[in-house]
Amino acid sequence: MRLLYVLASYVLFAVLFPVLSLHRKTRHGLRQRLGFYARGELPARGPGPTIWMHGASAGDLLALSPMFGPLRARFPGCRIVLSTMTNSGYMMGRERLAKQVDGVVYAPYDLWGATRRAVRAIQPDLLVLEYTEIWPNLIRAARRAGVRVALTNGRFSPAHQGKYRLLFSLIGNPLRDMDLFLMRGEDEAERVLGLGAPRERVFMTGNTKFDALAVGDVGREDEALRSALGLREGERVWIAGSTHEGEEEHLLGVYRRLLEAHPDLRLVIAPRYIERAGRIVALAREAGLGAGLRSKGNEEGGRVVVLDTIGELSRAYRLATLVFVGGSFTKRGGQNILEPAGQGKPVLFGPHMENFRDSVQVLVGRGGIQVKDADQLYRVMTELLAKPETVTSLGELARTTVRQISGASQRNVDQMARILPSPSGRGTG
Repeated sequence: MRLLYVLASYVLFAVLFPVLSLHRKTRHGLRQRLGFYARGELPARGPGPTIWMHGASAGDLLALSPMFGPLRARFPGCRIVLSTMTNSGYMMGRERLAKQVDGVVYAPYDLWGATRRAVRAIQPDLLVLEYTEIWPNLIRAARRAGVRVALTNGRFSPAHQGKYRLLFSLIGNPLRDMDLFLMRGEDEAERVLGLGAPRERVFMTGNTKFDALAVGDVGREDEALRSALGLREGERVWIAGSTHEGEEEHLLGVYRRLLEAHPDLRLVIAPRYIERAGRIVALAREAGLGAGLRSKGNEEGGRVVVLDTIGELSRAYRLATLVFVGGSFTKRGGQNILEPAGQGKPVLFGPHMENFRDSVQVLVGRGGIQVKDADQLYRVMTELLAKPETVTSLGELARTTVRQISGASQRNVDQMARILPSPSGRGTG
C-alpha cells in the first residue's frame, strides 16, 4: 500500500509540475523542494536537539512562533528549522522570524526521494507538523531515520473524514507512524482517534495561534509604520485586513458613507495577497478617493492607504480604531479575527467564517461583531464611531478574551519533552 502512494505521488507530481513551477505561491525554491540544500542554507547541529517545524503558509508559521521561546527554554542549545510551502511564507519567515530560528527553507515535495534527502540533510530529532499537514512520504522518511513526529494545532474537518479514511485504507495509515497528536479541542481529538491515531498519543492542548495575539502598547516600530502609512497622530483609523477579491468595492462604499459624518476617518486596506495592491488603489480612485501605497510611503497623502508589504499587518492593527477582517464577505471562509482582538481592538467581520468557527465562538459578544452585509457594517460602524467609550471597552474585552485562551504553546512543549531525548541521551517517552 505504501508503494502505491509512492508511485501515485510521482505520477501526480509529473502532472502538476508545470502548474507548481508557474504559480505565484510555489514557483520559487525548486532545489530545496526536491531536497537539495546549498552550503549555509541549513544550520550546523548544536548541543541540543534539532527541531524541524513545518507550516504550510505565512499564517501557519506565525501560529508556530509562540513555541520558539518555550522550546529554547526547555532545550538549551536546540536548533529550530522552519519549512513552508508558499513563497509568501518563505519571505515572511526570512524577514520576520529569522532572528528567532536557525533556518528557513522550502518544504520538500512529498516524494520518496525528496523527503529522504531533506531528512538526511536537516537531521532533525523532532519533526513538528501543523494543522492537517499529513504528508505520508515525509512522515515515513522521518520514521525510518528515527525521528520523532508530532502534530500541533491538530484539526481534521468533519466533512472530510470519509475521504481521509478512504485514502488511509489505500496507502496505509500515516497516523500510526506519528508519536504525538496535540489537538486544538475535544472534537478534533475525537476525529483523529476515529481516523486511527493511537489513543495514548492524543492530547488536547489548544491552539498556539492564540498565544501570539496579546501584545503590549504601541512602540517605535509601530510609530514608524504610522508614518510610512501617512497617518497622523490622533487620527481615527479603520483597518480592513486580509481582504479578498470582491470585498474592497463594498468596503470603499461603506467608507465613503462614513466620511459624511466622520471626515477625519482614514482607511487602511491590507489585501490578503499583496499582488492585488495596484488594483485596490485603482478601485479607490474610481470611487473618488485619494489612495496611496505603504511601500511608497503614501506619497500621494491619500485618505485610503493600501498595506502592500508582508509581515506588518499585526503591527498595523495596533494603530486601528476599528478593524474589519476580510475573507468574510466572500466564500473564502474568513481570516484570523483573533489577531486584531489580541491587540485590543473591536473586530467586525462578515457572515462567511466557516474556516474560523472556533474563533467566532470565542469572540462574538466579547469584542467581536458579526455583520450580514455592507449595509449592516455601515450601521454598526456609525454607531461605534459615535461612542468612543464603547470602542475602548469592546477593545479591552477583546484583549482579555484572547488572554484567557492562551497557554497552548507551553502545553505543547511539555508534551514534546516526553518524546525527545533527555540531556542524558535517553528518551523519556
